[in-house]
Amino acid sequence: MTVMPISLRKMRSEWYAQTPVQYSLISQGSAFSVNDALGKTTRIAFTGIIKCIACDRVIKKSYQQGYCFPCTQKLAQCDLCIVKPELCHFHKGTCREPEWGQAHCMIPHTLYAAVSSGLKVGITRSHQQVTRWIDQGATQALPIARVKKRLDAGMLEVMLKQDFADKTNWRAMLKGPAEPMDLEEVRDEILGLLPTTVDYEVCEEDPLTIEYPIVSYPRNIKSHSLDKTPVLEGTLLGIKGQYLLFESCVINLRAHAGYQVEWSH
Repeated sequence: MTVMPISLRKMRSEWYAQTPVQYSLISQGSAFSVNDALGKTTRIAFTGIIKCIACDRVIKKSYQQGYCFPCTQKLAQCDLCIVKPELCHFHKGTCREPEWGQAHCMIPHTLYAAVSSGLKVGITRSHQQVTRWIDQGATQALPIARVKKRLDAGMLEVMLKQDFADKTNWRAMLKGPAEPMDLEEVRDEILGLLPTTVDYEVCEEDPLTIEYPIVSYPRNIKSHSLDKTPVLEGTLLGIKGQYLLFESCVINLRAHAGYQVEWSH
């Protein structure tokens, strides 16, 4: 059994229609397939070292999925407006990093409907919409409308919150596939609610159905923390969203970004 040193990050994903999502991680500069571990005994051992994913310094505790506290205070990607896009303040000239904001927020964003634990409506940067749906464990997804900047997308999302969920129930998502829905019908309903005060373009794309590499769903949806239990070992049953599914627990790798581990299967 080969032991691979890994600085955990969000898993990379590739997806092609009618095939399961392909996941990979990086070890010593080379990508390896996480899918290859399916059905095998897999061991993840935390070394006790955590490094900030932005500045790479060793830290005792990470914040916001991998950052040191100073980086959360100075980086635009850690600002509150990233999780609440309706608070985007780039137009006020107060962005922490104007160049980053120009490249990441002042670009086309997509308003979409997806089915993960159930129906949800969300937004994402248009160039990464499929990656976003995979990260959320969506089994169906459909773009609804596109806007020119993040603030407009956030305004649409907030307006639709009273009628549609905007979050995924991760426990329900990991228990099994959600019931299929007619997303084209949902799109028509959403378009009927959008205001004329926001400039948007209606998307004409077809719904996507996304399949995940899962041998079986776990009976026990218990979240594993490497801080509490540094070694996780068991048969890997599946991968969905950013979760690894084992017989006795599940682990969110994105929540452990920056953790230095030894992986073997």
